[in-house]
Amino acid sequence: MLKRRYSKQKLEAGTDEAGRGALAGPVVAAAVILPTRLRASEWKILNDSKQLDEKLRYRLREVITREALAWRVAFVSREIIDKINILNASILAMHRALKYLPVRPEFIIVDGNRFKPYENIPHETVVRGDEKYLSIAAASVLAKTFRDDFMKKIHRYFPHYRWEKNKGYGTAEHKSAIRQYGICRYHRLSFHPHIEQLKLPFN
Repeated sequence: MLKRRYSKQKLEAGTDEAGRGALAGPVVAAAVILPTRLRASEWKILNDSKQLDEKLRYRLREVITREALAWRVAFVSREIIDKINILNASILAMHRALKYLPVRPEFIIVDGNRFKPYENIPHETVVRGDEKYLSIAAASVLAKTFRDDFMKKIHRYFPHYRWEKNKGYGTAEHKSAIRQYGICRYHRLSFHPHIEQLKLPFN
């Protein structure tokens, strides 16, 4: 089982994002404050969302949203990503999730090694924190599943990109579809690894 706390503060929020490396779609972040007592047995298997299969992620989302003391999810659009860059957009998404929490955190732990101070609340970045702390792992699951839901929804309007499968990431299939059909309004114009998106037609 992952660790419950980094600090000695009761209202410690863990935060993480999903979608940072995708070619399309928003970046999504979540913030989670856990209670002192965890009731469900599923907390024992909570881990970084990337290490869980889809069915288990959604099962854990039900537990997290039911038992967390507080949780929120925030989206930052493709337009803002292109305007301020993905690192700043990821931090903005985490700040928004923290802002939307119904209670003010006393301490914040962040997955990764980059963050900007939020409202003078003490914080600590933790490399691979989603594999070490329950609240960050919980945030990773919420961010991942809510973003996946969004990508599945917009897949219905742009089925040729197969976002229900690749969630906007740069798979061979997704890149092939971009070459064939060009990009759409959900593609990040500032992201063109191996594909010069800015030179492609915009649908």
